[in-house]
Amino acid sequence: MHQSNWKIGLPLALITAFMWGLLPIALKGLLDTISATTATWYRFVGAALLAGGYYGWSRRLNLRQLFGSALLPFTLLAVGGLLTNYLTYATGLNYITAGASQIVIQLAPLMLLVSSVLWLGENFSPRQWLGVIMVAAGLPLFFNQRLPQLLSGAGGDYLLGLGFIVVAAIGWAVYGYNQKKILRHAASQNLLVLIYITGTLCFLPMADPLSVSRLNGLEWALLVFLTANTLIAYGAFSKALANWEASRVSATLALVPLITLALAALIGALWPGYIEVEPLNWISWLGAAAVACGSLLAAVGKGQRRHSDQGTSD
Repeated sequence: MHQSNWKIGLPLALITAFMWGLLPIALKGLLDTISATTATWYRFVGAALLAGGYYGWSRRLNLRQLFGSALLPFTLLAVGGLLTNYLTYATGLNYITAGASQIVIQLAPLMLLVSSVLWLGENFSPRQWLGVIMVAAGLPLFFNQRLPQLLSGAGGDYLLGLGFIVVAAIGWAVYGYNQKKILRHAASQNLLVLIYITGTLCFLPMADPLSVSRLNGLEWALLVFLTANTLIAYGAFSKALANWEASRVSATLALVPLITLALAALIGALWPGYIEVEPLNWISWLGAAAVACGSLLAAVGKGQRRHSDQGTSD
């Protein structure tokens, strides 16, 4: 069992949170011009070339160990989970706003937390159960203005988008849990490079690479940013998990929906034509805060453990 070092894990988790907060806003800006699958394919291509080239050149790549009998089941589940997450998240953004997607995807770290409690031996306290209840209560509050439409069946496309994001959350939790198991025996870059290569091959038949010829200068910048986001966010997330408890990393990711909502509201005010902004009243903001705080409380509700702040692991 590796020791935990928050001085390394916390900054890496914060980098991940900021990158994921920006992600749907940048991706949403591309989906009117190219398909979700094409944008996802380019993200994998760029990440595979850059990360694969760097780690291969520095002789820090050993994909073979991921296919050993002990790790193969975890490898297959981690790769399948993250590929599912990428595709269904980008597809869901076609139907709902960036802010809404980040509220629903907050189910992902909660699912990772529950799996950590069930199978990684982390304890679950009454305060953490309170956090789960806050998330459950916060979701309908956030969507209070949409609920009549959704419940009447009139919001078919929006409901479809929400469904895609829920599947994306499940896929991410499957990836996060299995990666945690893999990191006990293999370096994080091996799994990430394998995912990038697999994603490049799997999504090519569904992508339209030549459609990027329609992109303008801003959209090209967004596509480059999304590729960098893939490398930075998942590289930081992997290292955070290697150096900090899964529950603590999940707690930090509670900031993601608030980052997205704040940035989307700001961009919507400064540049109304860029993306659709989720209609928010004070009940919506209360719901968003409940989701974020509930996720935070669920992850760290058992309190600080002084001994866990010492030591490190690579």
